[in-house]
Amino acid sequence: MVCGTALPQDFEALLREDPEIADVLLGELRRQSDTLQLTAAENFTSPAVLAALGSPLANKYAEGYPGARHHGGCEQADAAERIACRRATALFGAEHANVQAHSGSSAVLAAYAALLRPGDTVLAMGLPYGGHLTHGSPANFSGRWFEFVGYGVDSESGLIDYAQVRALARTHRPKAIVSGSISYPRHPDHALFREIADEVGAYLIADSAHPMGLIAGGAAPSPVPYADVVCATTHKVLRGPRGGMILCGAELAERIDRAVFPFTQGGAQMHTIAAKAVAFGEAATPAFTAYAHRVVDRARVLAAGLEAEGFEITTGGTDTHLIVADPAPLGVDGPGARARLAAAGVVLDTCALPYGDARGIRLGTAAVTTQGMDETDMARLAVLLGTAVRQEGDVRDEVRELVGGHPPYPG
Repeated sequence: MVCGTALPQDFEALLREDPEIADVLLGELRRQSDTLQLTAAENFTSPAVLAALGSPLANKYAEGYPGARHHGGCEQADAAERIACRRATALFGAEHANVQAHSGSSAVLAAYAALLRPGDTVLAMGLPYGGHLTHGSPANFSGRWFEFVGYGVDSESGLIDYAQVRALARTHRPKAIVSGSISYPRHPDHALFREIADEVGAYLIADSAHPMGLIAGGAAPSPVPYADVVCATTHKVLRGPRGGMILCGAELAERIDRAVFPFTQGGAQMHTIAAKAVAFGEAATPAFTAYAHRVVDRARVLAAGLEAEGFEITTGGTDTHLIVADPAPLGVDGPGARARLAAAGVVLDTCALPYGDARGIRLGTAAVTTQGMDETDMARLAVLLGTAVRQEGDVRDEVRELVGGHPPYPG
């Protein structure tokens, strides 16, 4: 018998039928249970979400939307999607939700497809300042199909330069303005973005993949009242399955839906949509609200601890789950720090630092908060990270002890 609520009840069947893949899954469970997960874009789903992902809905082909599918036998698939959409709109106060997007990038692609045409100008955060690949990277569809103009941050504070955003909008008259970032640890001013968009007649697209779980828990301001379209992921702080979603007003609902299917995607992943519904239901509880606020509290304690260890913290702190730190004062760059931390059993990412070619480290507190780690653990963790980056001692056993006291899936 294989123990652990992270594994399906019929895992023994996989062990019998395909021990090679079963060994991979067991290895991943051991990795997640034996190392510290500080990747800002990751979290641990609940056993209920995992159960939905492994459900018979994985077998169902369901191109189209509830009540208008291109395949028969979609009664339960329709029910699952309607529940997911109903829960999403209630959770975020939106008029319409599309839950079919396979990822955050798929959601952004659909938003662009619904509102823009190739060659249109888009104003978004520049990649060196924390913009996403879908914000104009030449390696991405966005940079190939649209003319992107990038805004940045103030060189002293590291905060978004809204005067620059307004000036660029007036100069370039973009068809759309995108708010959102993969490494900006402060809340964007949604009302000000709306004001600037209205001034130049642009759509406002909020790319809220990272803070969506905080928004669900009331720990971050919502872009829904201000943006024409909100794109997000359902994992990260939201703690659901890997996937995307789009929120919008009723007037854009049909355009968004058509941009997802049939324009950019085929059949919906119904097992993932059922898992999204589970996650939305969990996020609507008082327990999740408390969790979201704890995530921010933990991040602030960890950021302060890292600063005390000698790291330079971008923007001087955080309002979210995200921390961006420059390890240069400790004598190493971002990739070097990540490698030293990986050797110590700490998993995190690197990211661009504003103004310059240097890279720092990006970390988040969503997963460790899900595991039940508190402020005392965050203070201890900051010391462990500093010790590992400075190479002042082997902290692997201490990391293993910390994780062992807070297993992601007890049992």
